[in-house]
Amino acid sequence: MKKTLTYMIIALAVSFASCSSNTKSGQSAESDAIKNTDATTGNNTEHKVSDNPNGNNSVKLEQVFADPTYQLTGVAVSKSGRLFTSYPLWTPSIYKYALVEVLPGNQVKPYPDAAMNSWKPGESGNNKWVCVQAPYIDDQDVMWVIDPAAPKLDKVYQNSHKLVKINLSTNKVERTYTFEGVADEHSYLNDVRVDTKRQFAYITNSGTGGIVVVDLKSGKARQVLQNHYSVHTDKDFKFIIDGKEMAQDGQPVKFDSDGIALSPDGNLLYYKPLTDTKLYRIKTEFLRNDTLPGQKLKGYVEDLGKYAVTDGMEFDKKGNLYLGDPQHSSIIKITPDLKATTLVQDDRLIWPDSYSLSKDSAYLYVSCSQIQKTPEHNAGINKRTSPYAIYRIKLS
Repeated sequence: MKKTLTYMIIALAVSFASCSSNTKSGQSAESDAIKNTDATTGNNTEHKVSDNPNGNNSVKLEQVFADPTYQLTGVAVSKSGRLFTSYPLWTPSIYKYALVEVLPGNQVKPYPDAAMNSWKPGESGNNKWVCVQAPYIDDQDVMWVIDPAAPKLDKVYQNSHKLVKINLSTNKVERTYTFEGVADEHSYLNDVRVDTKRQFAYITNSGTGGIVVVDLKSGKARQVLQNHYSVHTDKDFKFIIDGKEMAQDGQPVKFDSDGIALSPDGNLLYYKPLTDTKLYRIKTEFLRNDTLPGQKLKGYVEDLGKYAVTDGMEFDKKGNLYLGDPQHSSIIKITPDLKATTLVQDDRLIWPDSYSLSKDSAYLYVSCSQIQKTPEHNAGINKRTSPYAIYRIKLS
């Protein structure tokens, strides 16, 4: 057993270090399936997160936006430095907007316009924002917006969950992808990454667990891995934060597949449930293959072991993966050789939520949603510290 575990760790380390390489010419899908069968048994390797060798205080947070009133989640930065954030309709509070562009002077304007931000219960949600979770800007400077359309984290409203493509040059919606029959009313589409070369999008479903794969050319979408443990939180994991187990209505909080990141070459998709420390990945060639049986697809999932609880995550161009750690108010950097270090620890990182890199990879932007401080998780008591904020961290 010890030998088997040792071989597994070595194999995973070698595989992670070569994450930017393509599948070797002539290598069969069957051989990959056999190689990755250990994923079905689980990898319990605990990866130690080392301190920043230059000292955690050497990396500073720079606040770039603050909202004293409304809870924000998403963050996206364009090539020209335009900054966007989102406000999901999670509480009974009346949110002014769902998606905004941040303007100088800490001001905001509804994006792409006021009309799309004007939804009210009872109206159609097909052409308006209902409950925007996350904006994302791809490497071609195109915006993609995930609207799970589940106000108050309840059921999907009138099948209006959608992925919306927006042209940043014209500020106009170019296409809307819908998910009726793909993700049910209990789903919560959470985050998205887009492969512009192959024209595919990958979306996590944190409501019921799963990965939604979208062919952006045809518009065809399907959900995969719903029955695999990699998209579901570990039921035995206790999410301790601020000295207690996070709960709602007296029950431990459990969030399924949430954070997602696409390797710089688009060959690998990394993802994880929110409320445990496990990290997974799978080659995107298998996700794009809609003829691959679900049972066989499960065999291609690679279990990379335990790192940290994180909400979102993001890659830089060098293949470094950044995760947030709300339990320790920190950002973690995982290098291609599997080594994890604390990039920065700061008490202002109250539930680091979503991430975006400046297009020169000089700055990592992070939003802080303070989820664990909200009344829903504190027996009705609001423990948040004003404001909700977006910071940036200089990487080079």
